[in-house]
Amino acid sequence: MSRNLVFAYPGDIETRTGGYGYDRRVITILGDLGWAVELISLGEGFPNPSAAQLEAAGRRLSELDDGALVLVDGLAFGAMDEWARHEAKRLKIVALVHHPLALETGIDEDRKRAVLASEKAALAQTRGVIVTSQTTAAELAAHYAVPEERIVVAIPGMDPAPLAAGGNDPPLILSIGTLTRRKGHDVLIAALGRLRDLSWTCRIVGSGILDPGVASELERQAAQSGLGDRIDLAGQIDDTRTEYARADIFALASRYEGYGMVFAEALAQGLPIVGCATGAVPDVVPENAGLLVPPDDPEAFAAALRRLLEEPETRIAMADAAAIAGAKLPSWRDTAMIISDSLEAVS
Repeated sequence: MSRNLVFAYPGDIETRTGGYGYDRRVITILGDLGWAVELISLGEGFPNPSAAQLEAAGRRLSELDDGALVLVDGLAFGAMDEWARHEAKRLKIVALVHHPLALETGIDEDRKRAVLASEKAALAQTRGVIVTSQTTAAELAAHYAVPEERIVVAIPGMDPAPLAAGGNDPPLILSIGTLTRRKGHDVLIAALGRLRDLSWTCRIVGSGILDPGVASELERQAAQSGLGDRIDLAGQIDDTRTEYARADIFALASRYEGYGMVFAEALAQGLPIVGCATGAVPDVVPENAGLLVPPDDPEAFAAALRRLLEEPETRIAMADAAAIAGAKLPSWRDTAMIISDSLEAVS
């Protein structure tokens, strides 16, 4: 078959999130594997586009030639059920789902039902669905009626990176994630407020562009905690490998993760982890490499952090276990090969 592929995505492909990072790495390596990849931006507004934005996005894709192979990022595709229904016989449509849109934090029940129905209807029109975790695969099979044989799991790859040296005095707690409600930075800051009797510093790395309201709330929360001199809201950092390398603990209180690339990156650089047992996080973080607590529980999150801060021997043992687990993670070429094979199988 032809190795021509259209990759369609919402907004700006250079956006610094785990999902867009996955897209960029896979696109590059698919090119190395012989695919001619045409990039099409579907514009702004997703996953909640206006009628005009949705129409414009569909029009861009409907201009493609008959039989074109189209891989659409799920952040947009979940809202494009009408377009998918109209073009499913003419185009070879494959979806890339990082996590189901209905599981996003902060949407009300009516909106959640509407988003689930739209995404379910869109996925029904695909020739295949690529997901980034076994958890998301199970979710789509159970609640979105996607046949298991049409789902391919391609977990994110890892880049070579130095192991964290640790040994900071005071210990440095690192958190990486966009400043959105789902990432739970408010829970982390609330937990840190319960640890003011201990010695530590915390660096929160992540862009505030996607939700400026949440970013402002976090700045106020950090200032009002009285710990502003110990909590650094560092903003966006393009290459985070040096951030992991100089930290002692990785902590992220996500309310949901379809995979959680930053947890895998923390493992790869040998950091002990404090996170929440939600979504795919328990699948990514081995029990001997981190402490996972219920989401939205600052008290439990603080207790887990306290244990690692007060027990350096536990911290070191979990760091060693993290490095061992991280060494077993796939490369980005492994990930792209899975996707390449699945695209070749589409008919």
